[in-house]
Amino acid sequence: MTGKKILLIEDNPLNLELATDLLAANGWVVLQAGTAEEGLRLAREALPDLVLMDLSLPRMDGLCATKTLKADAATCHLKVIALTAHAMNGDDQIALDAGCDGYMTKPINTKTFVATVAAFLRSTTAGDAEKQHAA
Repeated sequence: MTGKKILLIEDNPLNLELATDLLAANGWVVLQAGTAEEGLRLAREALPDLVLMDLSLPRMDGLCATKTLKADAATCHLKVIALTAHAMNGDDQIALDAGCDGYMTKPINTKTFVATVAAFLRSTTAGDAEKQHAA
């Protein structure tokens, strides 16, 4: 599964660096965006295999950005996984209702993060349309 493109939309520099390092160490190409607007542009240009979307972004939040991706014919097929500190009961359903295809909580668990992302990539490759939830 090396060489897959993952778009990481994250405004926290430490989270961005940690996630990028973990993903790149697994052989994936990581595209970075610090805002939803930049992420939307990169998603349209690069058409990544997976989008990891922070939900708490400045200006446009990740829920709105996900809805925008899913409403655009050019990007509606992209698999979007919420990567968020929003971990209260029901937050996962809010993300799924906004169009996210899965949900992961922060802080990132360095022991399971790569395996979870790999599982989402496999489901994308297999054409699995079912919503997934990973903690």
